Amino acid sequence: MIEIQQFTFNPFQENTYLLINGKRECIIIDPGCYFEEERKELLLYIEKEGLKVTRLLNTHCHLDHIFGNKLVAVTYGVGLEIHRADEIVLVRSPEVGAMYNVRFEPSPMPSAYLEEGDKISFGGVELEVIFTPGHSPGSVSFYCAAEKFLIGGDVLFYQSIGRTDLPGGNHATLLASIREKLFVLPDDTKVLPGHGPATTIGFEKRHNPFLNEV
Repeated sequence: MIEIQQFTFNPFQENTYLLINGKRECIIIDPGCYFEEERKELLLYIEKEGLKVTRLLNTHCHLDHIFGNKLVAVTYGVGLEIHRADEIVLVRSPEVGAMYNVRFEPSPMPSAYLEEGDKISFGGVELEVIFTPGHSPGSVSFYCAAEKFLIGGDVLFYQSIGRTDLPGGNHATLLASIREKLFVLPDDTKVLPGHGPATTIGFEKRHNPFLNEV
């Protein structure tokens, strides 16, 4: 069984997720730790729990999801994995940070690329990579069918959806991603978003005002 540990970090209140298996191996998804106390909190938790960090994944590369990429990569010797279509977002993130007056250590470049349908084996279960663009050109979601959860980045929120007014965003593409890639999952799938509280696929089908015609 996968244990999921959530941290909410940085001025954008971004959700960082640690997936932990029975061998105490750990996948870090979207490390958003920005302030020094946040960085210490993440490192201390990993040390205290005796975790071995095995992978570093980004759902997408907007700056609030990548503040801790370099920290994790350097500390634990893991390479960054993203979808290739979001590399341009990663490259431009330092100038976006400067525009918002939020300076940070630039993320390392990816060591590998995630593709639609990739399977990530972890603790006897698999995470499937689902390509869900629209919020950003290369957004991906991570779906665990065996344990009925989805880590979806900024694609689908509790009664909301990701913004599409940033460079590379597209509203129609985002809605198509949700309808065609996420709403085909079982209704009891738990959605763990990049911001805000968890929800389920079934609840969003019934109550999300941006998709209420579905």
